[in-house]
Amino acid sequence: MKKILITGVCGFIGFNFANYLLAKNKQIEIVGVDNLNDYYSVKQKKQRLNLLKKNPNFIFIKIDISNNRNLKKIFIKHKFDLVINLAAQAGVRYSISNPEKYIESNTVGFFNVLNNCKIQNIKKIIYASSSSVYGGNTKYPSKEEYHLMPNNFYSLTKKNNEEQAELYSKYYKLNLIGLRFFTVFGEWGRPDMMIMKYIKASYNKREKFYLYNKGNHYRDLTYIGDVNKILAKLINIKFKNHKIFNICSNNPVKLTKILKIIDNLTSTKPKIIKIVRQKADLLKTHGSNNKINKLIKFNKYTKLEVAIKNVINWYKNSIN
Repeated sequence: MKKILITGVCGFIGFNFANYLLAKNKQIEIVGVDNLNDYYSVKQKKQRLNLLKKNPNFIFIKIDISNNRNLKKIFIKHKFDLVINLAAQAGVRYSISNPEKYIESNTVGFFNVLNNCKIQNIKKIIYASSSSVYGGNTKYPSKEEYHLMPNNFYSLTKKNNEEQAELYSKYYKLNLIGLRFFTVFGEWGRPDMMIMKYIKASYNKREKFYLYNKGNHYRDLTYIGDVNKILAKLINIKFKNHKIFNICSNNPVKLTKILKIIDNLTSTKPKIIKIVRQKADLLKTHGSNNKINKLIKFNKYTKLEVAIKNVINWYKNSIN
């Protein structure tokens, strides 16, 4: 039986992938770790965790990966075949006011994961980077070889993760894949993300929706169902050295269009308060997914309207 470590297992992507993989493959055991921090709803994280705990092939350990003493014990006790690092302090805007949290979790935490992989001779690691590393580079679509220009502390730590991975591959022969996720959304989504906020406001008239920059942003949205399928293919692929891939739809959509799709599907329109663009906000994200599509032969991305409808249905069921 293959044993996989997933860090950040109670987070949005970590939970969804663990849940997907456990349902699809009975021949794997997942050890999930998470610190259950309060950056957003701890209640939601615990709800996700309770679902995972129903599977006998899932083990949960509460830990902060920046605490190497405790992390080391887990690596010694469990002989992992694969490590998937999805733990991170999220949030671009939050990083401007709380930079120390990002250095501790994203930089130190990832270093601890890599170093324990080196010590325990775990050669296969997949980790989350971010589209935010492209930052001020406005050449579109963003390709993996383009120059990186991070413009906030979150994206800076993600760029540092890629640099750490490159050196661990070079000097210690670790095989790593870094994934630059572009605005992932879907069921069990983070409540602080734009789509979830707007859906919530659509069904709760007391909620106000704050629209930055009059909705004149463009985002390359990536549906969690597609992310799950891509990750499931990656864990079965042999790879060497250090590779970076964009995980995106290659289809930037204006925020006002996204809101209109939600309005049409919910037959409602919440109260919108328009506010100025925030300092750390990028006006546009648009990635090329040619490289990952070629590697895993994947091109069946979920249509945006279908994905948003799935999220709305999940939300309606979750509040009933």
